[in-house]
Amino acid sequence: MEDKHPQNKFSHLIKVRQEDIDVMGHVNNVVYLRWVQEVATAHWEYAAPENIKSLYLWVVLRHEIDYHRPAFLNDDIQGLTWVGTHQGAKFERFVSLYRAGSDQLLASAKTTWCLLDAVTMRPKRIEQDVLSIL
Repeated sequence: MEDKHPQNKFSHLIKVRQEDIDVMGHVNNVVYLRWVQEVATAHWEYAAPENIKSLYLWVVLRHEIDYHRPAFLNDDIQGLTWVGTHQGAKFERFVSLYRAGSDQLLASAKTTWCLLDAVTMRPKRIEQDVLSIL
């Protein structure tokens, strides 16, 4: 996945737990997808002030994920995320998952998110109030 905005990356640490491990002895592929959403959500929670969070919600429209290396029990995972382009109510977001303290890329994802008005639950054009915090 392309690294379009390296200066604007948000970092989030994750610990691999026993319930993340599958019968092959490594993290199940579905867990990586959960982490992609966890990293994106952590970024929004960190960056958005309460008044903005009360106005908007996000839903995922699409995930593309590439698996590069396995993660194992008790690994520390560093999730990095940054946003790409936006159009209307849609925003692309990139997430890279690394073994913490190394340059070992475990998975990379590109997701498409849709901004919703928190009251009407309808898509909402992404305006400067959201752009300025991401």
